[in-house]
Amino acid sequence: MYTADMVNTLLTVLAAYALTLGALYLFQRRLIYHPDKIIAAPKQYGLAGFSEHTATASDGVPIQLWHRPAAGGFPTIVYYHGNAFHMGNRAGIYAALADKGFGVLAVGYRGYGKSGGRPSEQGLYRDARAAIAFLNDKNIPPQRLLLFGESLGSGIAVQMAGEYDIGGLILEAPYTSITARAAEIYRFIPVRLMLRDRFDSLKKIGKVRAPLLLFHGERDDTIPVAHGRAILAAAISPKHGIFFPEGGHSDFDNAVISAHVSDFARKHGLIQV
Repeated sequence: MYTADMVNTLLTVLAAYALTLGALYLFQRRLIYHPDKIIAAPKQYGLAGFSEHTATASDGVPIQLWHRPAAGGFPTIVYYHGNAFHMGNRAGIYAALADKGFGVLAVGYRGYGKSGGRPSEQGLYRDARAAIAFLNDKNIPPQRLLLFGESLGSGIAVQMAGEYDIGGLILEAPYTSITARAAEIYRFIPVRLMLRDRFDSLKKIGKVRAPLLLFHGERDDTIPVAHGRAILAAAISPKHGIFFPEGGHSDFDNAVISAHVSDFARKHGLIQV
C-alpha cells in the first residue's frame, strides 16, 4: 500500500529526473564540446615556418588553419585536434611532425580559436572538408595526405578517411562512438536516444581503405583503451596498433609519436625520398 507521502516523493523524483533529461538534451553540445577561443599566432607557440590562413566551410563558416609546407617528397599531415583545446595547445606535436619533414595543416574547428560558428558533428565534418579543399587548391591531392585524429578529432578523421582516397589514417586515443562513451559515463540516462552528435567511428572504420596507425594509452580514463582496441579490430588491413602501458589520455611523447608516424609513412611508400 502506497501512502500519500510515498507517492509525492516518487512524483518529485520523477519530475527531477525529467528535468535533468530535458536539461541534458538542450545543453548536450555544451557537455560534448569545450572550445577555447583565446589563441595567439603560431610563432607565439614556437612554430617556425607556420602561416595562418582562413578557409570557408560549405555553410559559410570561416575556419582557422595553420599550415607549414612539406619538405620535398614528404606528405602533408592534416591534424584534427582533441577537445578542450585549440591549435596552440598542440604546438608540440605539430613541431615534432614538421621537424621530420612532414607538411602540417592544423585545423581549428568552428567555435574554437578564431574560427566562427558553433561546434556540431556535421559542422566539424564541413570544417574538415574545407581543410582538405585548402590543400587541394595548393595541388596537394588526398593521396598525399595523412589524416591524424586525436581524441575528439579521431571521429572527424575516420569520417574523412571514408570520404577521400587518402594516403593514411592515424588515430590517437580514439573512441568507438560518442554515444558509447556517454552511455558508459551516464549509466542511468538514455543517451542513445538523446544524442544528436554521435561520431560513430566503429560503424565507419571497416569502410576505410587507407593504412591505419593507432595509438592508445592503457591507463586512459577519458577514453578507455577498449575503445581503441575495438576500432583496431574492426579496421581492415593494413593496420597497426601501438598501446602504451603507462600512457594516459593526452600524455604521449611527441618525439615518440612523430618517429612512429615517420616509420609508418615510409613503410607505406608515402615518403618519396
